[in-house]
Amino acid sequence: MKHSIKIAMLCAASSVALCSAGTASAQSAGSILEDEIIVTATKKAGGVNIQEAPVAITAFGEKQLEVLHVTDLHTLSYSIPNVSLEDIGTSRGVANFSIRGLGINSSIPSIDPTVGVFVDGMYLGVNGGVVLDIFDLDSVEVLRGPQGILFGRNVTGGAVLINTKKPTDDFKASFKSAAESGFKNTGGNYYLMGSVSGPIVQDKLKAKVAAYYNKDNGYFKNYLGGPRFGKPDAFSVFGQAETVLVRPSLVYTPNDDLEFTLRYEHGDSNGDGPAAQNHPGRNGTFPNAFVSFDRNSDGFSIDEVGFYNNNWDQVIFETNWNVPFGDGVITNIAGFRDFVNEGRSDIDATPLPLFHASFATDQQQWSNELRYAGRFADKLDITTGLYFFTQDIAYQETRNIAFGRLNFFGGGKQRQKTYGAFIQGDYDLTDQVSFILGGRYTHETKRASIATLIFNRTPCDVVTGTCPFDFNDRDSWTNFSPKVGLTWEPNDDWNVYGHWTQGFRSGGYNFRNTSAVFLPKPFNEEKVSSFEVGFKGKPNAITRINSAVFYNDISNMQREINIADPLAGVVQFIRNTADATIWGFESEAQVNIMDMITLLGSIGYTNGSYDKVLFDLNGDGALNVADKNLKIPRLAPWTYSVGFILNSEIPGLGEWSLRTNYSHRDHSFYTDNNLGELNGADILDLNLSFTTDNDITVSLYGKNLLNEVTQGGDTQLPATLGGGSFSPLNKGRIIGVELKFDIQ
Repeated sequence: MKHSIKIAMLCAASSVALCSAGTASAQSAGSILEDEIIVTATKKAGGVNIQEAPVAITAFGEKQLEVLHVTDLHTLSYSIPNVSLEDIGTSRGVANFSIRGLGINSSIPSIDPTVGVFVDGMYLGVNGGVVLDIFDLDSVEVLRGPQGILFGRNVTGGAVLINTKKPTDDFKASFKSAAESGFKNTGGNYYLMGSVSGPIVQDKLKAKVAAYYNKDNGYFKNYLGGPRFGKPDAFSVFGQAETVLVRPSLVYTPNDDLEFTLRYEHGDSNGDGPAAQNHPGRNGTFPNAFVSFDRNSDGFSIDEVGFYNNNWDQVIFETNWNVPFGDGVITNIAGFRDFVNEGRSDIDATPLPLFHASFATDQQQWSNELRYAGRFADKLDITTGLYFFTQDIAYQETRNIAFGRLNFFGGGKQRQKTYGAFIQGDYDLTDQVSFILGGRYTHETKRASIATLIFNRTPCDVVTGTCPFDFNDRDSWTNFSPKVGLTWEPNDDWNVYGHWTQGFRSGGYNFRNTSAVFLPKPFNEEKVSSFEVGFKGKPNAITRINSAVFYNDISNMQREINIADPLAGVVQFIRNTADATIWGFESEAQVNIMDMITLLGSIGYTNGSYDKVLFDLNGDGALNVADKNLKIPRLAPWTYSVGFILNSEIPGLGEWSLRTNYSHRDHSFYTDNNLGELNGADILDLNLSFTTDNDITVSLYGKNLLNEVTQGGDTQLPATLGGGSFSPLNKGRIIGVELKFDIQ
């Protein structure tokens, strides 16, 4: 049955692709999708229409996010070609994002991402606390390919921009509640969110308060949990979590040319540790007494529930000043974030206490971007600015191995400062052709102190300052990221572009050092040179398309190498492992029929290989062709999707809509030695909603209706600890109902 569904969906996808080849935004079918989406990715004054932005970008506006029932970035993980927005699962909220085959596979907070995440213009400096609940959004923009000019370092794969809603000029209130399925007697998963917005001083000061609450009573089955935890059933329900978010904001407009926006957010999220399986196989076998699970199972058997606790406070202060010089805008975005995370995980994912770990992260960051955007002589668009970023990170890890007989304590501290200056000009050579030229200069310094995770050392804590450091170092990196490109707009319906650009991923240190041989010395920057050609257009009145072809040349590819170790459980080296090439294409399509049916389709392909290997990836003690023939981790060759939206009015009552979407992602490898794997998946989502004439919406929706089993990671474990792998689970099939109403 499942195979038949796949075939039917592929046939439908093919027919859509014949009509057109792709779009990054969705035009409206009735009120479901907006007529246009204005994106901030180009950093031009006032933003630009997504179809005019010469960059591969997928954007979701407010209505689209509501239809998709987006509650965190992972919700969008299968909605965009060549994109994976995964939570690693070791501790909730740690992003392991990958775009066009460039990604990471670690929860080490000193690892800089390949995909940067920006909230209202503020860069999030660590991967922790990224895949947490999001709500009350104006848009989400996903940029594919290096974005080194306008967004700086750590966007060699791309960038994700989250834009929250601002206060409104008139009074408006919105409330939403939802309930999702869980296992029996759990009460399921509940959401409650709302916002109130309006003027305090007419035309001068407006305010908004938005709040969010989520109570998840558990989704997974822990088969060890019945008698052991006092439950009458054969299993206990696992995966409880609770999240509270509060986001007040103010907008002050003293005159027509000046606007100040202040946003504050407080978040608190806590719950069970990872819902992890142990997959038997490549790196060891199980004794008969162990309980193991295959990759298509949705249960597990672990002896420690564990926990996670994330707390954060952030403030973003934005100033926009309209100036006569070039009819431009001066923008300043100052940001502060304080993020604290702690937790405990059952890493061996078996019924025995073979490998358990505790961890804690304390991070503070400050950033400021000052930029100008304007147009001169009706020919030249200039975007230029200065950037400053600093953060302090402290990380503590404790490992209890082999029934607590082997204990490890360690971690690291790091202070980082980054300075940048950038400029980009778009010059109109003719009415149809524009030339793009730009560059960014960056200087970065990191000072690190590392306490190696040493076997049975005296218990200590890096965060509280009781761990002695055995490695201290300071290093700095300076680089220049250029960009050269052309855009051609033959008419109002088409935009063809091409560019060459470079991006850099920061060098740094390894907080999770377990080896006296491989010191946590600074690894070098990763450099990506990217060529991209794309087009956006409307071949006819009902079709929109977006397509791009890319070629990435990666030097000093930076990887976190996971290797099973009989003493420490797992050792992780951060090294520049290879030079590589990744190329591919992506295309998205939208066809509107009779203003009530919208067909959507997308397809993406990536192909990657190592050109030169710099590190022993397979662990055989030599650099040879066997290393070079390995597959690049987190590179899924094919991703595609197809769906439709139907909507129509019911005279005198309101409007109904039906949305369905099928998405596929190929299998990929998780570890550099290709022993760890990530499942391929076929995801089917559906949403049926009815909106009354007085703005009350009731929705019935299903996510992952085919009940696909997917994991955030697949870390290999040594045979001495039972073998297999640590594989945190994502949720399977979810059925939900939602009620939303607006007051204005």
